[in-house]
Amino acid sequence: MLKQRIATASVLALLVIWVVLKLPTVGFGLALLAVILPGAWEWTRLIGLQSMRDRLLYVGVILALILAIWPLLDHMALVSGLLALTVLGWCGAMFWLRRYAKCPDHQDRPLPVGIAGVVVLAVPWVALMGLRGEFGPGYVLFLFLLVWAADVSAYFAGRRWGRRKLAPAISPGKTWEGVGGAGMAALALALAGAALLDAGPRWPAFVAVCLVTVGFSIAGDLFESMLKRQCGVKDSGSLLPGHGGVLDRVDSLTAAAPVFLLGLYGVWG
Repeated sequence: MLKQRIATASVLALLVIWVVLKLPTVGFGLALLAVILPGAWEWTRLIGLQSMRDRLLYVGVILALILAIWPLLDHMALVSGLLALTVLGWCGAMFWLRRYAKCPDHQDRPLPVGIAGVVVLAVPWVALMGLRGEFGPGYVLFLFLLVWAADVSAYFAGRRWGRRKLAPAISPGKTWEGVGGAGMAALALALAGAALLDAGPRWPAFVAVCLVTVGFSIAGDLFESMLKRQCGVKDSGSLLPGHGGVLDRVDSLTAAAPVFLLGLYGVWG
């Protein structure tokens, strides 16, 4: 299983690097849609939608919303406001996770889960498009590397030293030692990124943004795990060999992308 995960991850990493660095803006946006729409389809399973019509309608709503926002990406005030509201939403999700951890038999209603899915899937598209447009492909690639490094480090640190459970009712495999491993990897990569991306005298703020971003990425992972546990499923889908579904691969990024871009807006004004 581990070899299959590594093989799939390697292919996906190379594909992502090519998409980020080589495709024009429109192509990059369409490539993101090619990830988000299957993710939306998988989210319908977490909502509990059964009929083909209802599932397609949900995916269509997210597609229509993204297409409506696309021409407005140059309006920085709109994008900043949307990002700020989304980050506040993720702060609220922390209480959602806390409530479920205390009462793991609780079953959320489809409506709030469906609304959450629209935010979780549509806003990262806005954030990644805005990040590429405002700061360039290098920053997008750095964000991917930051989330990947934190995820991989958390996994191996948790396996090697994990003792204290982070959220046993939500994701029994995650530990505080894994979080520490993710934080150390994020710190190292953030320091390297500050130098390579020429953060200059604002490098401490840049590093802080990176660490906060990784913290939210862990919350994004836990949030999807909570919804899957409520549905009684291990993976959101089976599209990616050894990795489950699309959501299983992008759950951390969905929370990280809005936080990272909003943080950069704060650092660079």
